[in-house]
Amino acid sequence: MSTVEQAAAGYRPVFRVREFRFVFAAHLMSVLGIVVAEISLTVLVFRTTGSPLLSALTFALGFLPYALGGTLLAPLADRHPARRVLVACDLLCAGCAAAMVWPGTPVAGLLVLRSAMAFAAPLFQGTRNASLGDVLGTGDAFVLGRSLMRMVAQSAQFIGFGLGGLLLTVLAPRAAIALTAAAFLGSALLLRFGTRLRPARGGGAGASSPLAGLRAVLGDRRLRALLLLFWLPPVFAIAPEALLAPYADGIGAGTAALGVMMCALPVGTIAGELWAGSRLGPGTRARLVVPLCAGGLLPLLVFGLRPGVPVVLGALLAAGLAHAYTLGLDQWYVDAVPQALRGRAMTLLGTGLMTAQGVGMALAGLAAEFLPPHRVVAAAAALGTAVTVLLLVRLRSVPARAPGTEE
Repeated sequence: MSTVEQAAAGYRPVFRVREFRFVFAAHLMSVLGIVVAEISLTVLVFRTTGSPLLSALTFALGFLPYALGGTLLAPLADRHPARRVLVACDLLCAGCAAAMVWPGTPVAGLLVLRSAMAFAAPLFQGTRNASLGDVLGTGDAFVLGRSLMRMVAQSAQFIGFGLGGLLLTVLAPRAAIALTAAAFLGSALLLRFGTRLRPARGGGAGASSPLAGLRAVLGDRRLRALLLLFWLPPVFAIAPEALLAPYADGIGAGTAALGVMMCALPVGTIAGELWAGSRLGPGTRARLVVPLCAGGLLPLLVFGLRPGVPVVLGALLAAGLAHAYTLGLDQWYVDAVPQALRGRAMTLLGTGLMTAQGVGMALAGLAAEFLPPHRVVAAAAALGTAVTVLLLVRLRSVPARAPGTEE
């Protein structure tokens, strides 16, 4: 198939792969399940305790154990067959959600169960992303498959929370959480009976030790440069989302305008990925990585002028559209990862991304204690652009090797 034909085909060839359809359906179920659990559990804890702190902590526990789980559990992604790891993680999450439904579970137990689900999440996501290479190959179909998974996760920010809020108007929080247990069980069944049992990738450096596994991935110069390019820009890109509430209050925007602005960045991100995946071929996407990545934060500089809602919406949409560079970057990453390290490399990638966003939110909030929010966002855009350009220069100095080969 020519490059033009590949671009015209877009995502359709990916869905023609029977196994991927099962993986995609399982991903959709589990994402919706976890979003419903987050909002339902937050409401349940608040109604039980009346404590805003504990309610907020319930939501934060979806993020806090992520880095620890991704570090300690990463070797399992390559030591065991992917299907077994994925089904085991789904069953663990289904069991945790089912235990939350039991009326006798105390608030402390609810928090522990939520932490356990978050602890297993990076292993599940890294293993699933690595298994896409087995299902779709490591070429363009892999990139498009990853893109579809990301778009589902992005959509969950406004569709999933809206669905969860709607469910809570007709169901008690524990009944809504029961749907989460059913969603994870359904995901486990789809993966168990819809995907092949392949042998573990296993072996290689760091097959059993978390620290050795980290050294095996981070010790590769090109992988390390690519990981930093995935991780560091989000530290700065998350600043407007973290500070939109105080910014909206400062310009006199209402809650409706705030809600629209909160949706702008994820909508732009989804639109950018859809455009790149459906209209552009692999070569064009690769050529766009450098300009889109280097300029992706520049629209946010307009925050320095403290503009109104329409300009902010345009800036956020433009920054989201630039995120289309991730498709080309995904291809560079999978080409650089030796097969024996794919599970650990994908787990580490997802863990770092999640951690980077948490760090970025915290730093933006800290800076806003001393500076107005609009200046913090503009400064983050300027500093983030400088860091991204330096990372691109660094990456260019590290030669690529043949896909899937050892260094």
